[in-house]
Amino acid sequence: MEVKSDIEIAQEAVMENIASVAAKVGISSDDLEMYGKYKAKISDDVFKKLENQKDGKLILVTAINPTPAGEGKTTISIGLTEALCKMGKNAVAALREPSLGPCFGIKGGAAGGGYAQAVPMEDLNLHFTGDFHAITAANNLLAAMLDNHIMHGNELRIDTKRVVWKRCMDMNDRALRNIVIGLGNKTDGVVREDHFIITVASEIMAILCLSEDMADLKKRLSKIIVAYNMDGDPVTASDLKAVGSMAALLKDAIHPNMIQTLENTPVLIHGGPFANIAHGCNSVRATKLALKLGDYAVTEAGFGADLGAEKFMDIKCRLSGLSPDAVVIVATVKALKYNGGVPKDQLGKENLEAVKKGIVNLDKHIENIKKFGVPVVVTLNSFITDTEAEYQFIKEHCEAMGCEFALSSVWAKGGEGGLELAGKVLDTLENKNADFKPIYKDEASLKDKIETVAKEIYGAASVSYSDAASKELKHIEEMGFGNLPVCMAKTQYSLSDNPALLGRPEGFDLNVRDVYVNAGAGFVVVLTGKILTMPGLPKSPAAERIDYNEEAGLITGLF
Repeated sequence: MEVKSDIEIAQEAVMENIASVAAKVGISSDDLEMYGKYKAKISDDVFKKLENQKDGKLILVTAINPTPAGEGKTTISIGLTEALCKMGKNAVAALREPSLGPCFGIKGGAAGGGYAQAVPMEDLNLHFTGDFHAITAANNLLAAMLDNHIMHGNELRIDTKRVVWKRCMDMNDRALRNIVIGLGNKTDGVVREDHFIITVASEIMAILCLSEDMADLKKRLSKIIVAYNMDGDPVTASDLKAVGSMAALLKDAIHPNMIQTLENTPVLIHGGPFANIAHGCNSVRATKLALKLGDYAVTEAGFGADLGAEKFMDIKCRLSGLSPDAVVIVATVKALKYNGGVPKDQLGKENLEAVKKGIVNLDKHIENIKKFGVPVVVTLNSFITDTEAEYQFIKEHCEAMGCEFALSSVWAKGGEGGLELAGKVLDTLENKNADFKPIYKDEASLKDKIETVAKEIYGAASVSYSDAASKELKHIEEMGFGNLPVCMAKTQYSLSDNPALLGRPEGFDLNVRDVYVNAGAGFVVVLTGKILTMPGLPKSPAAERIDYNEEAGLITGLF
């Protein structure tokens, strides 16, 4: 039997007009700004109308450390939402927007997969409603105003050797990581070293995702540190008088987007920071709106629970007042084998010994989530290459760990394939109370926070700091930012900072090479190992296989 690709399934979907989808959760067409027939932004009036509405239950979907192909968190999130709706429950998903970089690189998009997708998937994975373009423009406007200020006399006495604001673009382009600008004539600017990051690593992306409303957004934008002056004092976006124009560019981007699943249930999609180099969660606004619109809000956090879920708990929940009621950890037999040492090209063969060896990675993630005081459900995202023996071992192992376990076949069956998982989630919500708490206190020192995450979540024995990192941590605390949470930038493939250390590494030293403060977003970024804030394309990028069929009017090869 021929297996259809994700894009083929999505292009065959029978979509409802987005106004009809929104009406299912009580949103009228007057409160929608339409982007064609199948996409819409939601007005601020909806937030006001729902202000006194009781919040639903918040379900976080996370995963074990993935294979390079990813493990299907979005697929499970969408399938779980569809399944809850099939059971007669009022459920709304709140997910991240995809970045163009992975779409044209190696990882793919973020619309889910198979029969558990958000549609229109091509629109979502490409330009969507323009949010990322607005963020990129706001970021680069600030960069342009910074260099313009230096060019025209530098009244703020900016030290051009201590400019920390970087330009960005939403594409993987390693050649732009380190560049020189201002070359040419005197009128072409001041010569200095500059850098590009990918848009999803921009502080403005984090700010948009953590802002409660436009007033909060502007307040956060004003705090962005762009450089330091000759006395070592911070220079901000407010000092450059850039806040108003940046807010103007972001006036539409701050509104959450609504699309639908293949089963025509509503999905809020808003914001998309990477979890390995940023905080990895969709916007606070969309999550809070989902909690008002549905009795159950399903959201996800990027990559493994050591990254996205930790940041969801320690950054997003801390800064927003959100509190998860249950966590779903997604695993695959392939990922367990991968963590058990099986090469990528042999993951489709039954290997019970490798599953037994690699399941220690799942154990660690279960233990970590329990440290936050939230009950856990483990689900296996099933593949046709999996075997019953592998399933049975994993099920018995999870139940012995005190976790509910469910097999998910949402890729093949949509909501129908998620009914077992939905039932386990509902049982957990009914019978187990969450006692959520972040893993460290605000008043702990930055090094204490870093070492708590490194030792408690990653399993490190120690943390070492470069001289530059130690010096900057001291400087950040002296500036008064020591109470902020830390956003750890780390490889997604390992619990450690070394992608080659699979399974459950122990006794390792976590290397912190650099730190910087995102004062507007409200966290301190900690770069570990060799993690990069501007990825590169692989030798054979997905872009080589994507095309537009002008006769059919369809995109091909996207997935």
